[in-house]
Amino acid sequence: MKLSIIIPVFNEEENIEKIYSEIIKLFSFKYEIIFINDGSNDNTYNELEKLYKKDNKHIKVINFSRNFGKDAAIYAGLKYSCGEYNCIIDGDMQQSPKYLIDMIKYLDENKSCDSVAMCANSRKNEFFLKSFFIKLFYMFINLVSDIKFKKDAGDFRMFRNNVKDAILNVKEKTRFSKGIFNSIGFNTYYMQYDIDKRYSGKTKFNILNSFKYALRGIINYSNKPIIIGLIIGLILIIIGILFEIINIEISNNIILIFIGVIFLYLYIIGIYVYNLFIEVKDRPIYIIKSMLGIEDEKE
Repeated sequence: MKLSIIIPVFNEEENIEKIYSEIIKLFSFKYEIIFINDGSNDNTYNELEKLYKKDNKHIKVINFSRNFGKDAAIYAGLKYSCGEYNCIIDGDMQQSPKYLIDMIKYLDENKSCDSVAMCANSRKNEFFLKSFFIKLFYMFINLVSDIKFKKDAGDFRMFRNNVKDAILNVKEKTRFSKGIFNSIGFNTYYMQYDIDKRYSGKTKFNILNSFKYALRGIINYSNKPIIIGLIIGLILIIIGILFEIINIEISNNIILIFIGVIFLYLYIIGIYVYNLFIEVKDRPIYIIKSMLGIEDEKE
């Protein structure tokens, strides 16, 4: 099989048929489309079931028991993929399937290249706050991270099986796919693309969830927050000693700021400890409720 297309979906009932109809126009070779229903609470699974009955030659469905997140869905899709190339694409049509042709062509013509990652040219069709936080995320994480992240290169990418195997060998539970792609290495070509408008439905963007996801990436791939905490702690100690030496009375406002800084870094340390706690408990990355078109689970 030439290509496995992995599409994580969460509450995308109105987009399922559209992305399928766009994909089937593209290829004459053998391919598969693996939809991962990530605990949707609308009619997404019913739409996937109908699509499977319509075209079980190309369609496979993994149905999670609840929402485990996009990173878990990507991992599951890769585990069950059978293609020579593996492609991850969103199900809302903002990442147009037409770019798959260019990605395949590049990999076919450049045998030394292991992966093609798509980089957004502009984000004019995205919600303003989402674009702002994405830019802020890349700027900040490259300041503190031990590995470098290519600006505007997300999960939309295609790669060979050597890359897939490396991703599957990363067994961590608190997964951050953007970090995993960068940390495993391999030769990656960055290709530009234009973000389209969402075909249907509402964006899943949420400021709080986006902040938590960004923080997970920073914690997973950097120890600099702890170092920064050490530096700030030393500065506060020095300030306190100087105030004592020159007999300056510390106001209640300054004390509150000091306490706030302490609690902030207790929170950051808590996240590191919590991530360790999750890894030690060894809970599954995902739980499958049902599958269509996939008979035997791979070990």
